[in-house]
Amino acid sequence: MRAGTFVKQHATPLAAAILGVLTVAVGLYEDANGRLLGVPHPPFIGGYNPEATGWLALAIPCFAVAVALVNPLLAKPKALAFAAAIFATTLVLRIVLFAARLGGDFDRTLTVLPRGEGKNEYLPTMAAFEYGPRFVLDRFAELVPALPVHSAGHPPGLILTMHYLGLTTGMRLAWFCLIVGALATPLTYVLAKQLFDERTARIAGVLMVFAPVVLHFGAVSPDAVYLTLGLLAAIPLASGRLVLGGIALAVVVMFAWSELAVGAWAAILVLTRDGFRPALKLGVVCGIAVLGVQALLALTTGWDPIGTFHATHEVYDVGIASRRPYWYWLFGSPTAFFLILGPAISWLAFTRLQQRAPEAFAIFAVILVATVAGFTKAETERIWLFLVPFVCLAAAPLVRRPTLIAATLAVQAIVYELLFDTLW
Repeated sequence: MRAGTFVKQHATPLAAAILGVLTVAVGLYEDANGRLLGVPHPPFIGGYNPEATGWLALAIPCFAVAVALVNPLLAKPKALAFAAAIFATTLVLRIVLFAARLGGDFDRTLTVLPRGEGKNEYLPTMAAFEYGPRFVLDRFAELVPALPVHSAGHPPGLILTMHYLGLTTGMRLAWFCLIVGALATPLTYVLAKQLFDERTARIAGVLMVFAPVVLHFGAVSPDAVYLTLGLLAAIPLASGRLVLGGIALAVVVMFAWSELAVGAWAAILVLTRDGFRPALKLGVVCGIAVLGVQALLALTTGWDPIGTFHATHEVYDVGIASRRPYWYWLFGSPTAFFLILGPAISWLAFTRLQQRAPEAFAIFAVILVATVAGFTKAETERIWLFLVPFVCLAAAPLVRRPTLIAATLAVQAIVYELLFDTLW
């Protein structure tokens, strides 16, 4: 292919790559000159700290076997067997990659310790349940200013789940995140089947298995749970089961406000694929469902969604994110997300955007709105984790050599995990 033709056919991913490189260079330059941007190595949240354990001797063969199995998995098993296989592979790879750096301390970032992230996570919130779950729902807006930052930044869905399931220790919560988070891989395959042929749907599932951002932040991060929950809403919405999808979206929004973006993704997808009327219908159904569930909870438990939203916004205003300069993170947030997601996946997704594919337009529109609005400044490798399946959907139709892509993603995941502390 001639150079001019290549540039023309890949103008969008080339422009994104150049902008990404410049963003990284500016961030490191600003940080080196003492202008703090709010993360250890802008635009990435991971802090440089090379470390490895003996588990690395198991992790490398596991990744090698997983890569070798890509083509057989794409070709042979029946749908249910394929879904089970990618779930098991996801779970194994996340466990061994985490252990390759930190050993078996899966609760390291969730347990409250003298040092570490645990004090900002969800477990300290469990003390509020001394007065019962009804009290927590009724007084949540008033509790928000006193809660750890992760609990304060989300509705009470997860902490209620932790209470009812007895997830009161770091290790229990870590395994819950590992298992529930790994379900996102077969669910991505199920979602992709609503849009593509069987092989392309399987490729989307494989991309989710190896996407570095999910391997790094999808192990013991509760954001991995939100990723899986978002797919439970996206699947019925994408397949036209609007009432079921609207109710599912209304429920998962009680875990993370950001899940509203799943409804936006579905509406934009339908708009670009099917036209205005179906998209309007989807939006109306989702709106009624979300508002209806919020109103029902308010009437039956005293839950105050408006007060909670304002309280959360105030916590955000006084937190570190408010001191991160908008001018940099306008570019830094998507750059960090797409680079840690995996350049191979991102390149193909941007190419599909240039081709005006509906599924690519939908996810890039959501990311653009989130970026410009400044909903999130930095830490998008973790916070935008629930958007990863939609990028994989956009990339999957262009994958021609799945084993090669899986291998490049695996190498990136191992190298980055060993060199940078990604916490989760």
